[in-house]
Amino acid sequence: MPQRPSPYQPDDPAVRIRNVRAEQVRVGDRFITRHGTPSAEVKKLGVISDSFGTPALVEATLASGQKATIAYGSSIRVHTSAPAPQLSFDDLQSLPVEPESPEAVLLSIAEGYPDEPRVLEPTAGLARGVNLKAGAHLEAIYELAQLFVVDLDDRASAWRILEILTELPFDGNFGRWKWVESALALAAFMAYDGGDLDAAERYSAALRQTDHEESDPVQAKLTAELRQRQLDEPNLFDREIHRAVAARNPRTEREWRLQRLSTLLYLLAHGGSRTLDADELRRRIQHELKTLGAPGERPAWSAS
Repeated sequence: MPQRPSPYQPDDPAVRIRNVRAEQVRVGDRFITRHGTPSAEVKKLGVISDSFGTPALVEATLASGQKATIAYGSSIRVHTSAPAPQLSFDDLQSLPVEPESPEAVLLSIAEGYPDEPRVLEPTAGLARGVNLKAGAHLEAIYELAQLFVVDLDDRASAWRILEILTELPFDGNFGRWKWVESALALAAFMAYDGGDLDAAERYSAALRQTDHEESDPVQAKLTAELRQRQLDEPNLFDREIHRAVAARNPRTEREWRLQRLSTLLYLLAHGGSRTLDADELRRRIQHELKTLGAPGERPAWSAS
């Protein structure tokens, strides 16, 4: 079952977590680590050029004394108080893309949302070049598809985005595969919900293919037992959601609910379990979609 880092949210409402290009990192920003927590503040920045004088790396010195290097032009998640750049669809149109490429698909979808920063900002990062071997890019593509289902109620666009991921084969890297797995689970639910039961089963079967990757019989048995426990006793983040509600922190509540939704979709793609059958899972999924605001009125947290 896909497990993600706990959704960190800053206490200060003026502070945001966003993807920025390496050269846009500012003094005072904090990097978001792989565990989902912020690093020490950036105290100093410098640019390292390659042998031909072209900027190659951004070097950041943190308050802790630690140094971090980021490839020039690449994207990184930061905890920042810097205002989001004003981005328009005209800015995206200037990016060169290959016809029928993932970048072209994303740009054509963004054309229908010229005033929606939640679409334009991730598209801007991805349209500069999608790397299907980069987990961060797979995550961004999945989260964009999820946005179209949960917030924008545009499943046609969500399908086009999901197709970028659902055709990818398992390459042995579970860190990357979890995002393909999440895309397959969402696609299976949408296909079933749209009445295409054959497609729903194909997506579910593709998701389950890694259940039998272990070749050692003893290890395979242990893995199967662990998987069954995860299916029967899933973490649906009840405690975290209740805590966020009690603290009146809708942004954090939303992040936990999205994780709950992904878990429910994963369970459904496995046909349910001994504790939650398929019908109950579909009921809970519809409840989460309604709570998150699709379709219907958007809750306050959907405004970034």
